[in-house]
Amino acid sequence: MLRSRLLFGLLPLLLVLVATGTYAIRVCRQLAGPLQQELVAEYQAALGCQDMRASATLMSHALSLTRADPLAAHRALEGRRAAFTKVLMEQSGRSAGRPREHLVEELDSAFQDFSARCDRMVAGAGMASLGDIRANEDALFRVFSALDRLTESDYASSRETEARAEQLATTAVRVLSLAIAAAVALSVAIAWLVAASLLRPIKALTASAAALGEGNLETEVPVFSGDELGRLASTFNAMAGRLRAYRDATQARVLRTQRTMEATLTSTPDPLFVLSSDGASQVMNPAAEELSGLPEFRGGLPAALAGPLATVFATNEHYLPTDYSRVVTLRVGREDRHYLPRILAIGDKLTEFKGAALILQDVTKFRLLDDAKTNFVGTVSHELKTPLTSLRMAVYLLLEKTLGPLAPAQREMLESARDDADRLLRILDSLLDLARLEAGASALERRRVAVGTLLAAAADEARAFVSAAGQKLVVREEPGVGDVDVEAGRLRHVFINLLSNASKYSPAGATITLGAEPAPGGFVRFSVSDQGVGIPPEALPRIFDRFYRVPGQAKPGAGIGLAIAREIVVAHGGTIACSSSPVGTQFHFILPAC
Repeated sequence: MLRSRLLFGLLPLLLVLVATGTYAIRVCRQLAGPLQQELVAEYQAALGCQDMRASATLMSHALSLTRADPLAAHRALEGRRAAFTKVLMEQSGRSAGRPREHLVEELDSAFQDFSARCDRMVAGAGMASLGDIRANEDALFRVFSALDRLTESDYASSRETEARAEQLATTAVRVLSLAIAAAVALSVAIAWLVAASLLRPIKALTASAAALGEGNLETEVPVFSGDELGRLASTFNAMAGRLRAYRDATQARVLRTQRTMEATLTSTPDPLFVLSSDGASQVMNPAAEELSGLPEFRGGLPAALAGPLATVFATNEHYLPTDYSRVVTLRVGREDRHYLPRILAIGDKLTEFKGAALILQDVTKFRLLDDAKTNFVGTVSHELKTPLTSLRMAVYLLLEKTLGPLAPAQREMLESARDDADRLLRILDSLLDLARLEAGASALERRRVAVGTLLAAAADEARAFVSAAGQKLVVREEPGVGDVDVEAGRLRHVFINLLSNASKYSPAGATITLGAEPAPGGFVRFSVSDQGVGIPPEALPRIFDRFYRVPGQAKPGAGIGLAIAREIVVAHGGTIACSSSPVGTQFHFILPAC
């Protein structure tokens, strides 16, 4: 096992470290044990000698007080003698069995003689003779001489202890230096041997891994042993084998996918472009290749496609228009083809590809059908308007009793017919307006109008039916809205339609708000808010569709008023939208400011 090889390889180094550590511990204990104790004892002995010298000196000074105050001299003498005796007893206890024991005995003998002479001088009350004084000084000198010899003995003992400590330290330094050198040499040798045994399979594994990273899956690692490195080499070889099998299966699957994609793109009738983030074409199907040869594509994508494509790249959101106003018309051969662009944002983290898929949905047939439907509706509405006007005129003449009196039942039926004719005529007028707006045949006669003027005119016209419904109309104009370039008559239809709907679907006592405020980008935002029951969320996406009515709605209407309002706003270069909640609905549209 690799662990056993490493353990046995490091065992000699471990033994050297243990032996070195044991020796170092022994030296430290010796330095911290007997030698330290001897040094402390010798230091304390030196301090004791100093204390005894001081006590003996003070005893000699106390004799000078004998003549003046014998009692005080006696007390001072006894105190200093007790201090001397105490230290002397300690020194005697420490010196038992040591060479300095006879020096302590000599000191004791000299001190006893000196102490006895001091007692006699104190007893004589200061009447000592000159010979006694000299004898006393000689005794004191002998005490000092004994202290000097004891001090010299302690100093010599300290020097011997110091020499032994120095010798022990020198020996320890040599031994530890040799041990360190041996450990370093042994470490180098062990490291070289272990590295040589480990690096060989590791180098082989590294070379195989590098070859694997470059795509060469055929390289195998030689197995040199049965330990962990050998098992690692075997596992690596097994992994390389599985990668080879996966590579072969993936290549086959990628080939099938590529062929399927090519067949799908080839069979797709609509032009399809796959573009990178810089706008370069990556993939085109045959229909797209045919379009790319048109003059509109020589300098890149046409402006009608390049603008939405740039927006998709900037926002990373799909561009999926649903109305024919975004249709791109191209001359293909001898006919015009209409394409509805669909741009899908695509990206792949693995290949770090970011781009878009541009699909040009051919809506030529649908566009022709829509035009035909619009023309049909316009024609039928126009053809029906003339006879309907005649019938309406006849009903009005009958109601005016120009042909004779009418019975109550007759008058009621004629009034009902008159109301239905008026409503039908309004519907036909709306259909004609919608057809003209969608066909672009109704040109706008624009002029600059103040926003406040538009709001005031719309509010004056709407207050009649709002007040009749028991409701309140509020106009809010934010500062700085300025002017707009519009056809006031067309825009009046938008305001009246939104205000009438707000009044129709709001309860009595509700407040209807007509407002205008500046919007970002140089636009003015108009809004109409009510306090009705709101519009269900599922109905909001279709609220501006022609002939669409919210399911379950009991109020009368044909469902084309909002469609006309949208066409008018779009013709002015704006957009209209709706937001709703259970406590009210707001329609808002924006128009370019002057």
